Amino acid sequence: MANQNDMRTPLSRVRGLGSAREGTQHFWHQRLTAIANIPLIVFFIYVVVSLNGASHPEVVACLSKPWVAVIMLMVLGSGIYHMKLGMQVVIEDYVHGGTGKALLIANTFFAVVMATACGFAILKLGFGG
Repeated sequence: MANQNDMRTPLSRVRGLGSAREGTQHFWHQRLTAIANIPLIVFFIYVVVSLNGASHPEVVACLSKPWVAVIMLMVLGSGIYHMKLGMQVVIEDYVHGGTGKALLIANTFFAVVMATACGFAILKLGFGG
């Protein structure tokens, strides 16, 4: 006998469809990365503006400082993860069927490629470029 509070249809109960119990975690990850991005993006903008017009060696010298490189990696990690979560919500809400699944895979792949490439660049500069 089905639970009286179960809002799923009989067909969805048979198929095992329903809450994946990940919605709350996804919600909190999105909100926490948004909050973390506020000071991180402010720092990023400050660095970019302060390096405006600087020579290549000056930029490398600034980004070679360990604390700057670490914060830039934090900007990268939090920003790309937040982007991935946001795009996942858009895809899940507006794209259905096989196309949606393909786009979710592409979204994850894109986030990993971007994080890897940008992380490599930051680490290369951080270790003396």
